[in-house]
Amino acid sequence: MTQPSHDIIRGAQVAMSRLADRNTPFIFNEWYVAAFSDEVGRFLLKRTLLGKRVILYRTEAGNPVVMDDRCVHRSYPLSAGQLDGDTVVCGYHGLRYDASGDCIEAPAVAKCPKNIGVRTYPLAERGPVIWIWMGDPALADESKVPALPWMMDSEWAGAKGYYDLKSSYVYLHENLLDTSHLSYMHANTIGSPDYVKAPTKSEMGEGRFALVRTVSPTKLPPVWGKPTGLDGVPTASRIVRNEFLTPALYEVTTRLYDSALAEGERPEFLIKVAHMATPATHNTTHYFIYLGRDFAQTDEAATQFMATNFFKAFDEDVVGLSLLEEVIAEQGDDLYEISIASDALGVAMRRYLKGRADQEAKDKENGPPSTGAGFPQVVMMQQS
Repeated sequence: MTQPSHDIIRGAQVAMSRLADRNTPFIFNEWYVAAFSDEVGRFLLKRTLLGKRVILYRTEAGNPVVMDDRCVHRSYPLSAGQLDGDTVVCGYHGLRYDASGDCIEAPAVAKCPKNIGVRTYPLAERGPVIWIWMGDPALADESKVPALPWMMDSEWAGAKGYYDLKSSYVYLHENLLDTSHLSYMHANTIGSPDYVKAPTKSEMGEGRFALVRTVSPTKLPPVWGKPTGLDGVPTASRIVRNEFLTPALYEVTTRLYDSALAEGERPEFLIKVAHMATPATHNTTHYFIYLGRDFAQTDEAATQFMATNFFKAFDEDVVGLSLLEEVIAEQGDDLYEISIASDALGVAMRRYLKGRADQEAKDKENGPPSTGAGFPQVVMMQQS
C-alpha cells in the first residue's frame, strides 16, 4: 500500500495554507444576496449573514430594510420585537428604531438620547433577489451589483430554490468550478459517463475564473433531453461554461443542440443557472439558486420537470458538501489534501479568495484608531 510520504504531506499542507478554506476571514467588501425578494415582507425576517445577525423587512412603501439584530440598550434581539409602521420596537424595553436605524424613542425616559442607533446596510433589489453590502459603506457602489439581466427578462422562464448548506462557501465555489465530479456525484441526474473526459478550456482573469467543457457528440441526460426534444439523440452537443464571477456569485451557461444539423439551421437551447453563495458562518452558507431557460417559456410542465430534476442534482451537491465538511472538521491539524492537474482553476480561485480576505483584514487592522482610547462609549439615559 503506497501512502504519501511525510515530505509530500508536509508539502501539501504548506500549499493548502495559501488557499482559502473554512477558517479564512470573510470578504465584506462585496455584494452578496441577503434574500430572495419574496422572502422579505411586512414582518421581521432574522438571518445570519457573514457572521452577523440581522433582520430584514419592508417599509409600508415596499422598500427593503436590513439592520443589525441587536438593541443598543441591552442587546436584546430586535427580531423578538415587532414591526410598527416603518419602525422596529424592541421587545425588551420598547426602544424604537426607524428605517435608517436611528433610535427615535426610549419610553422609560422623557427625552430619547441622540446619536444612538443600530447599523443598517446598503441594499439593492434586482429582480428576484436583494443584494446587501456589509463592508465599508463608502465603497458600496450599486453599479457593481452583479448584472444578471436574464433573471429579469420576460423572454426567459425561471425557477428558484434555497438551501441552508452545512458547508463553507469556499468549498461550494470549488465544487461548482470542478465539473469533473458530474460523472460520479451526479451520475443519475445531470451527469454522463463521457462528461469527465470531455475537452475543456480554462480562462483566468482578475477575480474571474471560467471552465468551458464541450461534450459532443453525446446523449443528453433526461433533464436536458426531454424539455429540448433531444432525448435519445446520439449527436447532441452540450457546451457548458462554468464561471466564478464574485465571491457571492457563480454562473453556469449551457448551450444544447443537435450537432448533426448545420449551424444556423438547427434549434439551439440556452439554460443558465445563478449559484449565489452568502456565508452565514464559517461552515454554513445561504445557497440561493435561480434556474432560467430561453425556450418553452410558457410550458409549466417543462418548468416543473426541469426544476424537480435539477434540484435533485443540487441536493446531491448539498449532501456531498455536508459530508466533506464533517470530514475536514474531524481532521483538524492533521488535514492534508493533494491537488492534481485538473484542480488548477479551483486552486487559483481559492488563492484569490484568500488574497482578498487577507488584504481586507489587514486594511481593517491598519484603519483609523477608535475613539475613547479603545474603551467603549457609554451613553446614559436621563430618566423622567
